[in-house]
Amino acid sequence: MRAVFGLVLIVGVGLAGFAVYMAKDYIEGYQQALAAEKAKGGSIDTVEIIVTKKAVKYGDELTSNDVRLVRWPSSSVPKGAFSKPEQLFPEGFNEPRAVLRSIEPGEAILKAKLTDPGEAAGLTALLERGQRAFTIEVDVSSGVSGFLRPGHHVDVYWTGRVNSGQRSGEVTKLIQSSLPLIAIDQSANEEVKSSGIAKTVTVAADPQQVAALAQAQSTGNLTLSLVGTGDDVMNDRIEVDQNALLGIVETEAPTVQEEEVCTVLTRKGGEAIETRIPCTN
Repeated sequence: MRAVFGLVLIVGVGLAGFAVYMAKDYIEGYQQALAAEKAKGGSIDTVEIIVTKKAVKYGDELTSNDVRLVRWPSSSVPKGAFSKPEQLFPEGFNEPRAVLRSIEPGEAILKAKLTDPGEAAGLTALLERGQRAFTIEVDVSSGVSGFLRPGHHVDVYWTGRVNSGQRSGEVTKLIQSSLPLIAIDQSANEEVKSSGIAKTVTVAADPQQVAALAQAQSTGNLTLSLVGTGDDVMNDRIEVDQNALLGIVETEAPTVQEEEVCTVLTRKGGEAIETRIPCTN
């Protein structure tokens, strides 16, 4: 009996030792794998870019005290980011740049969100080379019910009466496609929050587009249609009149052939009498 008990004890101790050995081996393997993952993660290439220390909004001046350098994954650097202070302030720290779009703390500063050094935020800073600002009067029905904000794009439709030899009546036509909005009423801030409906919107357009918009606004009514984000479809010719709206197809009026009339003239004394007779070919 004692021999059996001793044998069981020896087997139990052996199994316990084997379990401890396996657990130790598993823990060491896990620690080695964890160390390898950490070493792998530390090999990511990074570069320095400039971010903001605090939140800045439209119109604020961005100075050297508002920014700092951070390490950023080189494969994820956004387009237009600054990597050196002399790139952000090429004219020196005495020439600050104004903010055109809100930037949150720690967010990368991009060229598109700032004015040129020393330039104040305003419409001229939002116009690209060759563009002009043109203001369009709108109301609740023509201005997309107050949903427009600077930075949006709109299609412009003209509704007016056409009188020509070929057609007449009211027509609605797309005259400009995907124009960028740069201001609502008197504000160019894209985060503007208004409790009412805008009375005017300002778009950026080239001189030819400005001329077309001015002519259209003076001869009819302009209506804006909001373009979806990322929509780059350019519509060339869209025009609807009453017949097209109701599906009416114009037909040519049938030509009525006039009946040929033949007469013979006879004289009785001094009187001439015209008498109708059957026509013969």
